[in-house]
Amino acid sequence: MTLTTPTRRSGTTDGTEPGAPAGTPGADTPSASVRSTRDADALAVASFVLGLVGLLVMNILLGPAAIVMALIALARSTARRGRALLGLALGVADLVVLAFLVTGNGAVGWSFSG
Repeated sequence: MTLTTPTRRSGTTDGTEPGAPAGTPGADTPSASVRSTRDADALAVASFVLGLVGLLVMNILLGPAAIVMALIALARSTARRGRALLGLALGVADLVVLAFLVTGNGAVGWSFSG
């Protein structure tokens, strides 16, 4: 019985060819520009969702968070520009609703009782 050692393939450890630029189809990790665009798109969607939910609950926290996320997504030039702008508008609307609640009720919260 003879033991054979496995032969090593030529190339790098991640499966790409030597000298191939990062971001080629064989690479395991995406390039930095693709990753930052994906991050900006995720921030745009998150700002929209937080702004929408903030109209109903916790607008004192979710409104400013939606505004900050939308501004960061717009600064990173997201592909979902419309969603980031909606998140920005909804975040501002959250703060407007909060201002009306504070001046009307004198409390930071919803009141469903008459």
